[in-house]
Amino acid sequence: MERKPVIKAYAYNLIHTPDFVLHGSKPLREITLKPELAEVIRSHFRSFEQAVSYIPNQVFLGSRTPEDLANWPKPWWENAVSGAVADCAYGSFLDQKTFYGLLKASDLFDLVWLTPEFTSELRKVLKNYDLAMEDDFDHLGEGTSIDAISKNIECKQSLPLYNEGKLIGCFNRDHDQDEALTGHILLENLITKASGSLVVRELLKKSDVEPGDIDFIMSCSEEAVGDRYQRGGGNMAKAVGEMSGLLNATGCDIKAFCAGPIYALVHASALVSSGTFDNVIVFGGGCMSKLGMKFSGHLKHDMPILEDELGAMAFLVATDDGKSPVIRLDSVGKHRIGDGSSQQEILKSLLMTPLEKIGLKIADIDKIATELHNPEVTEPQGSGNVPLNNYKLMAALSVMHGDIERGEMDDFIKKKGMPGFAPTQGHIPAAVPYLGHAATAIREGHMRRAMFIAKGSLFLGRMSRQSDGLSFILEKNSAQN
Repeated sequence: MERKPVIKAYAYNLIHTPDFVLHGSKPLREITLKPELAEVIRSHFRSFEQAVSYIPNQVFLGSRTPEDLANWPKPWWENAVSGAVADCAYGSFLDQKTFYGLLKASDLFDLVWLTPEFTSELRKVLKNYDLAMEDDFDHLGEGTSIDAISKNIECKQSLPLYNEGKLIGCFNRDHDQDEALTGHILLENLITKASGSLVVRELLKKSDVEPGDIDFIMSCSEEAVGDRYQRGGGNMAKAVGEMSGLLNATGCDIKAFCAGPIYALVHASALVSSGTFDNVIVFGGGCMSKLGMKFSGHLKHDMPILEDELGAMAFLVATDDGKSPVIRLDSVGKHRIGDGSSQQEILKSLLMTPLEKIGLKIADIDKIATELHNPEVTEPQGSGNVPLNNYKLMAALSVMHGDIERGEMDDFIKKKGMPGFAPTQGHIPAAVPYLGHAATAIREGHMRRAMFIAKGSLFLGRMSRQSDGLSFILEKNSAQN
């Protein structure tokens, strides 16, 4: 009997973390050279309310659609969504203080020191937070004196932690000689754990599956948990599963640069289809190193720093329930090692080849999701409009393939594509921010098929000049026809 893998549930979170922007890779390097830059960056932070009312964020969290965004007046950052709320259709927008509570709750090795006063505030905040669990309060502790915190910052290379510009704690390294256990690397990892646990809890709340029914969990996040002997050894998936109460699950991490989410979803679907597991969670936690990555372009144009938020997302891949949309494993497209690394060849292998394999044409696909980077973040820095450039190339390939006429290219881009709305967190924009929108539209009968395409840049690791990529089709459940 065929076991079709379905997307049974999905969740998305955003976390407003302006004070962590100074720990982002690019801002940190620049501030080291020009310490006075820190205050300039701070002066361009958004308030939580401004971040919540930003239209791309409302689209990411499901309260608005990509079609709404396409018609929204620009610049988006100057045209707020009236009456926007933090609790949205697909998940919530978390404020920084609540996230500090989850960060400390994630800490099993006394890495995070927070003042007693701030710890007391966090205890009150978490009591009013519906995703908090009993163990979270046990890990908060009573706090550490500001004198001890200041001494560790001054003498032990601990990182200062701020809330609304005020020093409230520090983050400690865990080894004097292991560069994989420095404060900065460990903070990157713990932020991924805290944000990943948040979105997995959100997913469980939105599904009808009990935590004990989850068999397997996969992380497609971009951290590198390990020590000097096993750099990037993992396992973030099990760490998040532990914090989320998935006591019957095991798991592993999937690494494929920016294409990680697509790879993880295909792996999860194969595990379900084979009968190995019934319920598999795929999640991606936030990436601290990419906070403020394009800040200089925003400063140049006197804009707020839009990369002040962590993104997180999670998906439940399960056995066919007769109603949820299906991931077609026969539709998986792959960029082969022998395909070459030109953008044209990559998209041909991920778009045209898999469609030909299963006897479909471009016209049979309602929407195509690709890297959905928010162009309002990338364009001021000169990085261009990533999704639009991809859709232009897809349209040109469709002309060459004989699927559309040259004069239909603009219409193709409008109908098949969408504007980018995801935070530039590497793996987070990789097509699947649209998965929730697509699954909703398919279940409501507004769409039949959507295709998801993501590419990866293996050359970034200096081990290969190869590019990478994977794709799949999400389709209406045949039981609903």
